Amino acid sequence: MLIFQIVFVILVSIALFYGVLYNGLVTLRQKVKEGFAGIDIQLKRRHDLIPNLVETVKGYATHEQETLEKVTKARTSAMGAPSGDMKQVAGMENMLTGALKSIFALSENYPDLKANENFIELQKELSETENQVAASRRIYNANVTAFNVRIDTFPSNMVAGAHNIVKAEFYDLDEEERENMEEAPDVSFE
Repeated sequence: MLIFQIVFVILVSIALFYGVLYNGLVTLRQKVKEGFAGIDIQLKRRHDLIPNLVETVKGYATHEQETLEKVTKARTSAMGAPSGDMKQVAGMENMLTGALKSIFALSENYPDLKANENFIELQKELSETENQVAASRRIYNANVTAFNVRIDTFPSNMVAGAHNIVKAEFYDLDEEERENMEEAPDVSFE
């Protein structure tokens, strides 16, 4: 009878340990999803601001139709990216970021546009949104790191393998955006 009790306690302990490992993986997977939802909210906000920015610029930069079309096309592509494919979402958003940079560079050629209150306000809101996207991306990537480490480490890797739990993808910057972050900004006090 004592052997039966010992075996029973060992089996229950193993089952509980397995359950704790599995629940830990499920919790981390949910944190990854929650982190992406935070990015998604900020990206939607950015997508909503872009048509107003394009309309404001249209009034001043009538000869820059190609730039405006590029931004509109990049926005449409970014909005159509499947939310489950992190690489595709990140790639489309990086293209949109590049297109937006061309609009802000365009404003240098149009002093009236640069001084327009709507343009200044939209530029400020987009800048704030970009900061929120960056913060959300850091949270998401931290959650992905914790999740992927748990999947790679013993004994969680055995539980993950048994339940086909796979690693999550990071939300990466493209090379141009990474290089721009490493460069010091130009400061002018004219």
